[in-house]
Amino acid sequence: MSNDNATNATAATSVSDLPLSPGDWELDTLHSAANFTIRHLGITKVRGRFTGLKAALYVGETAADVRVSAEIALASIDTGNPDRDAHTRSADLLDVEKRPTMTFRSTRVSGADEDWTMEGDLTVGDVTRPITFAVELGGVAVFPLDRRNHAGFEATGEIRRSDYGLDFGTGLLSDVVKIHLDMQFIGPESTEGAEGADD
Repeated sequence: MSNDNATNATAATSVSDLPLSPGDWELDTLHSAANFTIRHLGITKVRGRFTGLKAALYVGETAADVRVSAEIALASIDTGNPDRDAHTRSADLLDVEKRPTMTFRSTRVSGADEDWTMEGDLTVGDVTRPITFAVELGGVAVFPLDRRNHAGFEATGEIRRSDYGLDFGTGLLSDVVKIHLDMQFIGPESTEGAEGADD
């Protein structure tokens, strides 16, 4: 059993299991989204997104060297209702003057093949808490317009608003907010001769 575990641990940290070229990968904002879901009155879900999204991915020689960082402008919230969004930005709720951004910094990435786990620290205003995302690697493909490798990821996780001092609307809104990220990153190298390139 111990030998099997050691073999699995080695495989999980091998860069070959993460088919991304080493280097800095930039976010493709046109094909990325930061979405969330929160329950209203415990009976329906309100869905929204943040349009002000920045992110960066650094790939090292092993999965242990992978780093992800992201920043979201909280004022960019969009739930499809302008009046509700304006109220959410106000001092009654998010108070974006006091809390302009939400940031994430990864601390550990592990997994293999398509299924990965990303642990990190999420900061809202002046409060930082740990968070874990389940990450699915959608694949790597060459985008014909820029001839560069693009990698797609889907990440899901959840936070409790009360952990960040955002416990407004108790009884109206659930404490748990579910996060769903669709992220596409652009590789650092020319795709000539890279994975997925045409012969």
